[in-house]
Amino acid sequence: MENIDIRNYIIENFKDDNEEKIKDSIETTIKFKDEDALIGLGVLFEILWNSMTEEQKKESLTQIRNSIKNLANPN
Repeated sequence: MENIDIRNYIIENFKDDNEEKIKDSIETTIKFKDEDALIGLGVLFEILWNSMTEEQKKESLTQIRNSIKNLANPN
């Protein structure tokens, strides 16, 4: 079995794409719940996370936590 560096594969795959193409890829992955493609979203999130300030990270974590709470308790 070939060993693939997923991070480099994702970066190479998206490096020349514009924002609309990246958005379309993200939304398509979410819409069709493609489990394999979710790995790519994780790589995109890692890239984003590594470029954020501590304040941006804190805000993102709050949004994620609140979204999870809303999904778990829809009342």
